[in-house]
Amino acid sequence: MGPMQLLLSTRQRDILRRLVAEYVASGTPVGSKTLVERAALDVSSSTVRGELAELERLGLLTHPHTSAGRIPTEDGYRAYVADLIEHEGTRPDSLPLPLGDARAEIEGALQATTEILAQLTHLLALVSAPPLEAASVRHVEVIVLQPSVVMVVVITSAGGVTTFRYVFDRPVDPGLAQWAADYLNEQLTGERLGPRTLRRVFDQPSVGPAERVFLQAVRGAFEEAADEDRRLFVGGAAALLDDVRVEEIHAYRSLLEALEQRAALLDILAERFDPRRPFARVGGELEQGGLRDVALVGASYGLRHQTLGTVSLLGPLRMDYELAIRTVRAAAHELSRFVEDVYAEE
Repeated sequence: MGPMQLLLSTRQRDILRRLVAEYVASGTPVGSKTLVERAALDVSSSTVRGELAELERLGLLTHPHTSAGRIPTEDGYRAYVADLIEHEGTRPDSLPLPLGDARAEIEGALQATTEILAQLTHLLALVSAPPLEAASVRHVEVIVLQPSVVMVVVITSAGGVTTFRYVFDRPVDPGLAQWAADYLNEQLTGERLGPRTLRRVFDQPSVGPAERVFLQAVRGAFEEAADEDRRLFVGGAAALLDDVRVEEIHAYRSLLEALEQRAALLDILAERFDPRRPFARVGGELEQGGLRDVALVGASYGLRHQTLGTVSLLGPLRMDYELAIRTVRAAAHELSRFVEDVYAEE
């Protein structure tokens, strides 16, 4: 994509940008006459025709055999989106999200965000939640349910609740369970569930042998709480097919199938993106995740020194990228402010 952009003159980039915008709006192939009339270009129709032919030669445009007009290829969309991201303004748009106050659960805020983004863009909105290890422990409960059955409950500052049930070979001493609850609350409250913290708490040489055996038994709850719960909030799936055109059914079917590839989507969203600017993955760039004929536009949100998740929009290749980029950037900015408040409260 980089070299391709370098090959384009300012006029070619301008024509590509206007053609993609026109095609996104109309859904019909765009000819030189339309471009000159609609975009008020100060060059002749024949000059535009020559530039369109060159853009087609570069693989950025193609023309359906039934039409004289042209449509963007995947590479054309990529070059267009890269240009949009490159020339973005420095300040994100403001997007008032009803996130509640910092004491509200993060989950509610993330779900509200997806619903609003989906309404604004008519695309599928995806927000990945912070990993639980990014949140700190608020409280631990160790409850003896039956003589040999223990439940451990881990509540995090992000509002996450993880419960685990353990069946022991013999009855558990209630005093030992109470000791474990006191010890774990004392050691873990306010701490993040990273590997170093877990080693310090569970490999503590100063605890007695019975206590150590019990801690090792329940340790899995905390390790799993630290990385198990990669959550993805989705908005807009129900409304997705409301205004779909017949010729785009295939693309929208791909979107619905993409939702079934939740693990693949989470893998893509977990990639290391530059936290300072939006990102886009178009068509074949998502193939590794088994996704085709769709595009993903997103932005990271989080704390000053730590990315916690991403806000993204998933749509057909022919979507309003400009609106999508502006919207995810504004939403990521708002969510970052919200999570700063939540984690500042710890």
